[in-house]
Amino acid sequence: MPQPRSNGSTNQYNAMQDKYLYLLSEKFPNTNAVLTEIINLRSILSLPKGTEHFVSDLHGASTAFIHMVKNASGVIRRKVDDAFGDTISEKEKRALCALIYYPDERLQQPDEPYEEGRTFASREEFLYVRLSQVVEIMRRVTVKYTRSKVRKMIPSQFAYIIEELLYESDIEGGRQSYYHSILQAIIDTGCAEQVIVAICYLIHSLVIDTFHIVGDIFDRGPGAQKIMDVLSTIRDYDIQWGNHDIEWMGAAAGNAALIATVLRVSIRYANIETLEEGYGINLLPLASFAMQTYGDDPCTIWQTKDFENNPRLTRSAVLMAKMHKAISIIQFKLEGQIIRRHPEYLMDDRLLLDKINPDGTITVDGITYPLTDSSLPTVNPADPYALSVEEEELMSQLARSFRKSEKLQKHLRMLYRHGSLFLVHNGFLLYHAAIPLNDDGSFTEVEVLGKRVKGRALMERIDEVVRLAYFGQGKIKDDALDYMWYLWTGPLSPLYNKDKMTTFERYFIADKAIWHEKNGAYYALANDEHVCERILREFGMDSEESRIINGHIPVRTIKGETPMRAGGKRFVIDGGFSKPYQEKTGIAGYTLIYNSFCIQLVEHEEFESREQAIRSGSDIHNRIQLTDFSSKRMLIRDTDMGKQLLDQIADLELLLDAYRTGRIKEQL
Repeated sequence: MPQPRSNGSTNQYNAMQDKYLYLLSEKFPNTNAVLTEIINLRSILSLPKGTEHFVSDLHGASTAFIHMVKNASGVIRRKVDDAFGDTISEKEKRALCALIYYPDERLQQPDEPYEEGRTFASREEFLYVRLSQVVEIMRRVTVKYTRSKVRKMIPSQFAYIIEELLYESDIEGGRQSYYHSILQAIIDTGCAEQVIVAICYLIHSLVIDTFHIVGDIFDRGPGAQKIMDVLSTIRDYDIQWGNHDIEWMGAAAGNAALIATVLRVSIRYANIETLEEGYGINLLPLASFAMQTYGDDPCTIWQTKDFENNPRLTRSAVLMAKMHKAISIIQFKLEGQIIRRHPEYLMDDRLLLDKINPDGTITVDGITYPLTDSSLPTVNPADPYALSVEEEELMSQLARSFRKSEKLQKHLRMLYRHGSLFLVHNGFLLYHAAIPLNDDGSFTEVEVLGKRVKGRALMERIDEVVRLAYFGQGKIKDDALDYMWYLWTGPLSPLYNKDKMTTFERYFIADKAIWHEKNGAYYALANDEHVCERILREFGMDSEESRIINGHIPVRTIKGETPMRAGGKRFVIDGGFSKPYQEKTGIAGYTLIYNSFCIQLVEHEEFESREQAIRSGSDIHNRIQLTDFSSKRMLIRDTDMGKQLLDQIADLELLLDAYRTGRIKEQL
């Protein structure tokens, strides 16, 4: 930001400041333009703070996510309650909510026996009432925005009509008849359904100001690509990468070990529709290789999860098991190659293929265990980490398929454009899993591509490396791609932070004692308020109101765990959106909502189906208020955006001074 010189004269600027003001003058060419913008920005500062939603660990649960976006985690239902109170019944409120959430579906099937909560004399009366109701909700969700911002978001074909409905009141005496005449004209001309749909989608786009996803969009559930498609329609969102996101990002960027990992995890959970239907990844080469290599092998231990009752099992269980084994062995080989290339990872204990004995046993840490599967025809005892010729060709084909998937590459660019390893925003520090800590609570120093860093510097360095893995060139790109794998599984990775990932042991060794994965110190220490305060200070957050938001570790509410930790300094908001986690959590996810009045934690109940939601207006199970701002409503002035606007106002005031003193000439 340009500033006056130290002699105190507001008319003297250095050359760089002059250059900046000249650039600014291209957008605001005269005094009137500057004054108009200053007035506009100052007025915005006095608007209520926008509503922010924080979620984490979606894990492909697209139907639940889409419904959560449509009902704004229950915010729309709250607006309906506030607007209509006891003047309409509970059934009608649910019917109205269902209309707002799914307007096309509710209106396109008028003869369906929906429970509307009241009797309408005609279709026209139904449309008139519902139109007036959605207009009222539209008014309530637009109060935090300037007219110009709302105007830009109104569908152009109905811009005049919707704007008139929005800013005309049906209770202002002489204007009442004008308002009702607009409603009646919409009904009479046969465009009521279109207008209702347009208003409902406008409500969707305005009720959530900013969407924060604190990691793990991918894996487990079948619809990660659908979540990404929905995100592309949201006005303002950001993503803090989770370990499962990094896994897919590394695969899409070309890391062969992570390509194998993505395939293994997808097959293990019978989730190949994301690969095949979502991203067009051709799995026929893997199926052919698996049948040729393991044709006579029953592959008993490689059956997919719940294969007997899994509705997503699109191939025979036998073929899926063979594919599962084939890609798993390839993954273990490729991981071994990375570990050998990077001794600085200190992960030699993960080299296990060379510990297999000829008698069908394996020796780990001096203890010998029988293998659950000793049929390994592609593992060469002389060089167990080398791919066979056939495996090399298979991985080459799969890598091409990942690279040429237009949608996957589009979503990868979205993850880079809107994503980061951490975010400091409006008093919250957001990161998916951990900040590596020593046992005494100090920050662990980690080597990342030749640089030893810790704390915030570590997170910033890793963010840089993740980008080099996609945008870099030559050896630095190759090393960064390898580091993407370390982020997925490495002991000092802030996205994993356990002593090891015992995938190999879980497949090949029956003794569960060796499956144990020891958490890094962070996971226990971050429940201490003083440790959280130290982390917040490391990121420049000294305010008493500053908080950490994590996901990654499911909150077991059925065992009495709470998402609020460290005396309220840290929120863990992984509540189990994806069904595989819901047995652990007892719920179906959390949304943390931060609006101008308060901070609330919304607890989701299990989502039955889109059809059920359309019919019943399904909503939220429980809501916990964490912080109340009712005595001093939060304004945009109090947010990070407010600080940016104040900086812009200061710049404009300097430009105004330059115009008035003749330092810069105004343009007509």
